Amino acid sequence: MDSVTMLYEYAADIALAISFDYGSNHNEQEIPFAQYHCEQLGIRHITIPLGFMPKYFRSSLLEGADAIPEGHYSADNMSSTVVPFRNGIMLAIACGIAESNGLRRVMIANHGGDHNIYPDCRPSFIDAMSNAMSNGTDTNITVWAPYTNITKAEIARHGKALGVDYSKTWSCYKGGAVHCGKCATCIERREALQAAGIQDTTKYESN
Repeated sequence: MDSVTMLYEYAADIALAISFDYGSNHNEQEIPFAQYHCEQLGIRHITIPLGFMPKYFRSSLLEGADAIPEGHYSADNMSSTVVPFRNGIMLAIACGIAESNGLRRVMIANHGGDHNIYPDCRPSFIDAMSNAMSNGTDTNITVWAPYTNITKAEIARHGKALGVDYSKTWSCYKGGAVHCGKCATCIERREALQAAGIQDTTKYESN
């Protein structure tokens, strides 16, 4: 929901969109939707394979559907879904691609609800990474993270105003044929759509 909303809201400023196939349970469902929305907007989309991550990184996000905890993000067990330094790795790669293509900024759709659990979504990390990228490139590439300090519900409101079709997005960390309806991302998705006044047409296992 977050990246697709950002894609539509800032389409005029986006020259290239990147998906990362890093072995998460939901990559198989998520990446085709990314490709679909890029095609709708006429934005070039590429997928970068990161096959080393499930081999060497520990996270329930990389260990199959049964490893994903159920419940709200406020629960302590949600920390198991952290993929160590995931955004740092992906931003670094995106930075190299941006410089190679003559682009000046890299965007990321982290949001305020991510801060408690995911250290590489926090404002301090985004600022530090942007500074590192600027100092490490001749063209002083920076990070642009417009949703850092807003909630997912606010992102959904942006999407509603833009007419984003959220039925063609994926959130569930378990993967599978339909959303499980029980993991934190499914719960957050439901709450955000409801708060934004958007009819939730997502197919959940619990429907």
